[in-house]
Amino acid sequence: MSQTTETAESPPTDADASGADGAAATATEAETTVTVRCTGHVRTELDVYEFEYTFAGDTLRAFLDELFEEYPQLQDMLIAETEEDATHSGWAPAPDELPGTWTKNPVGEQTTTYARILVNGHFNENENGFDTKLEEGDRVALVYPFMFCC
Repeated sequence: MSQTTETAESPPTDADASGADGAAATATEAETTVTVRCTGHVRTELDVYEFEYTFAGDTLRAFLDELFEEYPQLQDMLIAETEEDATHSGWAPAPDELPGTWTKNPVGEQTTTYARILVNGHFNENENGFDTKLEEGDRVALVYPFMFCC
């Protein structure tokens, strides 16, 4: 179940309207509501800066699955299908061994060049990737800045 509303408005939710039926559904399927903030191309595509989004589950993966089902154009914009889509040709090559605990998300879970998905201000790659747990009220930022060159 997904619900999108702009932060400025607070219309009644499906759970408010369905009463006991909504309580029974919630008991069997956990729902999480997060604040979604959009920048750059994502903001232009959705024509909104910030909104609340309710989805079934409690991971970034569950959130993205529902969001991309509702807004399929965002998946093409944010998610790289290949390693080449995720890496800019001008970036310095990565060393054979990365220092510390740096890791990349697996192919298919990487963002396109310059695009990023953050949870509470942290890159998802620095947390648990798409398996990062989301809690009620967390902030998810969908960042794809405008790039201008001379």
